Parts: sequence; structure tokens; C-alpha cells
Amino acid sequence: MKTGVVGYGVAAQFMHLPFIVTNPNFELQTILQRHGDEAKEKYPSVHVVRSLEEMLADESLELIVITTPNDSHFDYAWRALEAGKHVVLEKPFTIRSEDAKKLITQAEKKERILSVYQNRRYVSDFLTIRQLLKEKKLGDIVEFEAHYDRYRPEQRPNAWREKNEPGSGILYDLGAHLIDQAFCLFGLPNYVTADIRNQRPHATTTDYFELWLDYGFTKIILKAGMLVREPGPRYAIHGMKGSFLKSGEDPQEALLRKGILPIAANWGRESDDIYGLLHTEIDGMVIKEKYPSLTGNYGGFYNDLYRTIRHGEPLKVKPEHGYNVIRLIEMATESSEKKCRVVCTGLIDVEYP
Repeated sequence: MKTGVVGYGVAAQFMHLPFIVTNPNFELQTILQRHGDEAKEKYPSVHVVRSLEEMLADESLELIVITTPNDSHFDYAWRALEAGKHVVLEKPFTIRSEDAKKLITQAEKKERILSVYQNRRYVSDFLTIRQLLKEKKLGDIVEFEAHYDRYRPEQRPNAWREKNEPGSGILYDLGAHLIDQAFCLFGLPNYVTADIRNQRPHATTTDYFELWLDYGFTKIILKAGMLVREPGPRYAIHGMKGSFLKSGEDPQEALLRKGILPIAANWGRESDDIYGLLHTEIDGMVIKEKYPSLTGNYGGFYNDLYRTIRHGEPLKVKPEHGYNVIRLIEMATESSEKKCRVVCTGLIDVEYP
């Protein structure tokens, strides 16, 4: 599948290109890098262009992967769909839910596949938790808490994610991952209550959030901050039969940033020293032990996408999933501003894998 990648920043270099160039079902044909020659130096056989118009003029390209800043997602995706291309958007899908709906309609009109790169569905901790919940090892879940914390007290120079602009801030960035995971595991919530803040003195956009998603019996807590020097568990899940605590980080991003391609032995496998702790009761016996993590692989996203485009299999990461994340962010923002619980309306009731 002849593929073009729009942008050559961190997302392109570490989250997309390694999985495209190592997958025999894809051919990296074009990269759009507006300035600099790093893409050509890294991929000398690839055609490097300076504008989206130049990329879209190539009729042989089937798939366009958009990795540019959030405020360009809607425009670039719309133009790629208009040109008859399949499209993958880096998360978050769009900035506004109304734009997300327009893209969904445009993809249907053009009969093209549109997806959003929710790569945190393809990590060891999420895959392991999904298995635990499917097997009911904890019983009915009463509380699920997920964190995506960092310690970065200083502002990154020229970082667009830290500027006071539409679509910037930690809620659109890391929140998009946590919200999507919650929807995959539990479906759509009834209410959201949010506390969204700028904690660091220099912060001009969101650098902390806490969301409470109400499912009736089950309560979901999603948190992220930039001033967490000593993190606790990334996940704390409590059910009628037991609990599961999970710390540590899926190893893939760290490996990719070291330049290691996803063809290395044991790719995506966690070290056993960060396996989660399972404390529950199974068949009348109380157990408290390390629970082995499943192996993650961001590349699963592209394998699933290929099977959809080439073989007509159901799309795993649907554009409606991307819309739901943005709609929830909008309602969370309203909740934080009004300091109240907000009824979750306007979400699309669509199947999650």
C-alpha cells in the first residue's frame, strides 16, 4: 500500500514511520517535510515534498498519515479525503467535535477509510487489563483509576502543545489516550465531572486534569499531570472480588526513541519487574501475585488497518471513536468551567473492540 506521511516531527519519526517501513504490506513513498532535509537523509529512497498539494497530486498514493499539530488535522484530512485517499490522523482526531463529524461524513461520501492513531490500545498494560476484565478476574468493577503522569516542571521551548492555542494542552494530548481506553473497556459514560488546571507558574494551557466518568455502579477516574516526580500506580482497579495494581511504562516508546526498530527480539515485552499485582479470589482461593503482562505492539494498528482496506475486515479504530474522545473533552471542559457534573450527550453509540 503506497503511503505518504505528512509531517516529520516526533510523532512521525517514532510512532508511525518505524511501523510503516518494517511492515511488508506498506510502501513508504512520500514524506512531507516543509523545512530541513532530515527525512531525505534518513530515507534517501523516499520522495520528500514541501506541500500537501504536491503530495496529494500523486495519484498512486493510497494512504495518507497525518502527524502534524492538532490545529491542522481537520484541514489536512479533509483535503486528503477529497483527493480520494484513505486517511490516518494522529490523535487527537480533531479539535472540535463538529469538525470530527464533518470528516466522518466526508469519508463516507468518498468511500474511504478514516481512522485515528490510538496506539495506546496496543500497549502491554492496556492489553493485559482488557484480558483481566474480560475474564472477570476482579468481579464487577467498582472503581477504575488510570494515570498518565510526567515530571516536567519547566516549559519546553517552542513546544506547540504548551502554547495557549486551540487543541493544545495535556487533556488533548495525554487525555485522548486515557479517554479512549476507558471507552474501549467500559463503553460510554452517563456523566463527567472534571477538574482541569494550569498548575505550573509558567503554564498558559492545561497541564493537569482529573476526570470522573460515572457509569452508575462503576466509577472511572482519569488523571494526568506534569508535576508528578514520584508516580504511583498507572492503573488501580478494584472489583467485587479483587484488585489489580499496575505500575511502569510500556517499553515501546523508549526503544523507538533510541532508534531501535520494531523487529527486535521480544519487541513490546515488559520486564517482569513491572508486572502488575493481582490480588483476588479464583475458584474459592485467594491469590496475591504478579500477573504477567501481555506483549504490546503499536504495529498492530497498521496490521488491522491493512486488513480493513485490503480485505474489508471491520475497522478496529473507527472515526466515531475519535469523535467521542473530542466530544468528551468538550463536556469535561464545560464541567470544569462550571464546576458541576455534566450529562454526557452527543456521544455516538458505536461498537468498540
